[in-house]
Amino acid sequence: MNSLEPESSTFRPRHLSPSSASTFRQCPRRWRLRYIDKLPDPKGEPAVLGTFVHEILEELLSLEAKDRSIDAAREIARQLWIRILDDEDFIALGFSESEVKAFMWKAWRLVERYFVLEDPAEVEVVRAEQKLSVEIGGVPFFGIVDLTERVSSGLRVVDYKTGKAPRSRYLDDKLSQVWLYAAALAEEDFDVSEVRLMYLTSGSIDRPLDSMAVASAVEGHRQTWDRLCQAIDTDNFSYKTGPLCNWCPYLDHCPEGAAEAERRYGPRD
Repeated sequence: MNSLEPESSTFRPRHLSPSSASTFRQCPRRWRLRYIDKLPDPKGEPAVLGTFVHEILEELLSLEAKDRSIDAAREIARQLWIRILDDEDFIALGFSESEVKAFMWKAWRLVERYFVLEDPAEVEVVRAEQKLSVEIGGVPFFGIVDLTERVSSGLRVVDYKTGKAPRSRYLDDKLSQVWLYAAALAEEDFDVSEVRLMYLTSGSIDRPLDSMAVASAVEGHRQTWDRLCQAIDTDNFSYKTGPLCNWCPYLDHCPEGAAEAERRYGPRD
């Protein structure tokens, strides 16, 4: 969601989203290749799956509470499935017929799991898929909040996750995204009282609003912004190698990453 615009002789992203900030922290070179050089960054299966499931839940929660049944979700999934078959990101996965069926059932099992985790008829929706474009901590922020719902304590921010729940040592990093959403919503006069990471594979992680955690997330986002601006100004986007290099779409543009992937996993086909 970032684009670069000239400001005198200096370029700055219009926004810094949690996902683009994460990309920069993971590997500044990858950030440059994606957001400045604008090389294609095709979505993998987890991202396409996540988008599909999110769309099903978004449409389900847009219904009147009494209509949010498993049958309604099945009909929504059926209608969206017709569209996804023509989606270029899905087509790019190059699935065989059996893999397409496996993908479809994987998505539906996640939706079924959602109904185990909560009764959507009891969700009091305030906003769904709310786009936020505000300034927090001096940084132009952009994000899309899956759900803001009214609960007994006030307002809860919910972020749906279709992947595995993180190990405890990585939890703070995952929570930082919803803390940033809480800070951004405060700029829009939404007073968040708690946050939730809903892992459809395993369950929910709930936290009451923690002002110190929010401040820490905002400060971390600002530090990432500062490092990003410095990289732009000096045109110095360093690389970071690691196990994720093998799945980077830019290996042909990164000899260090290609060497790391080969060292870990052997020559590429």
